[in-house]
Amino acid sequence: MTEQEFDLAEYLTNGVENIVKGAVRATLKDPRESAFMARYALASRESSRRRAALEAQGEHIPPFLIASITSSCNLHCAGCYARENHSCSDETAYAQLTAEEWEAIFREAKELGVGFILLAGGEPMMRWDILQKAAEIPEILFPVFTNGTLMTDRYLQLFDRARNLIPIFSIEGDERKTDERRGAGVYQGLLRGMDRMKENHLMFGASVTVTTSNLNEVVSDGFLSMLRERGCKVVIYVEFVPVTEDSAELAPQDGERAFLGRTLTELRERYPEMLFISFPGDEKSSGGCLAAGRGFFHINSHGGAEPCPFSPYSDINVRDTSVREALHSRLFTALQDGDVLMEDHAGGCVLFERKAQVEALLSAE
Repeated sequence: MTEQEFDLAEYLTNGVENIVKGAVRATLKDPRESAFMARYALASRESSRRRAALEAQGEHIPPFLIASITSSCNLHCAGCYARENHSCSDETAYAQLTAEEWEAIFREAKELGVGFILLAGGEPMMRWDILQKAAEIPEILFPVFTNGTLMTDRYLQLFDRARNLIPIFSIEGDERKTDERRGAGVYQGLLRGMDRMKENHLMFGASVTVTTSNLNEVVSDGFLSMLRERGCKVVIYVEFVPVTEDSAELAPQDGERAFLGRTLTELRERYPEMLFISFPGDEKSSGGCLAAGRGFFHINSHGGAEPCPFSPYSDINVRDTSVREALHSRLFTALQDGDVLMEDHAGGCVLFERKAQVEALLSAE
């Protein structure tokens, strides 16, 4: 399929509509959640209209932003890309964007037509001040990717008041696999957090890092039935990106990706009350990798605009410019105009695998 034949804007709009429809369907049995999702569906259509208007003027705006709102984390997960990239630490990090700076980013993104901002870290629930700011922008859906260890009454009250904040608990499969990667006792803590969300009639999801080791388990009826019984409404499968040569064999290859794609189609039919999302998904059907502003982009905790969390390279900082200008950075433009995003790769992430090419583009005059 040529670039001329592939309509990226239409592909992304259809994808967003499918996600919103799935979320509405997943909340039908809960009046408050259903009412919020119905309102959000209207806001999402307005976001699509804004993106379409800019597209007609020759300016492409992606519907998704990944915001790493802190580089601090209270866990040491095995194979963590953020620690490997030195963008995550135990220390209270300095020179990070303030809550007011993030609020300005969120509000500008809304005006541009960004409808989803994924809050990541580090551990995003270590930044109560920023989550409070996000709560004030109901036109944007904020999935909060959390290790689940900081779920307090204060957060439960915030999630009850601000339905646009949706905790997404990171889980690796069963207790052994989860605790092996995230630390002893984390799995049981996750279950307690999920149970508290269900008791308070709050929507939440699960994020699963998919590897060659856990693929069969995390799409099994046993695993998914457990999540459903605890009230989970969203399951996001994230393909593992190897950060060291020793872990390369854990990255899903074409065969595993094809199996996951087929299985997700079946799961959506068997579990209609749950929403299933795959990241990065089938790059062949999306015309290549969606990073660097094609479908999403990343802003790190210090304001650097990066193609993707797995590709921590930046030539522009939103502290010094606008989100809109950052989307037109020299690096993003070079990646979109070149062939790197369209290249085949062994597994995980083409930008991580081709990091020498990305570094060359970054240093080019």
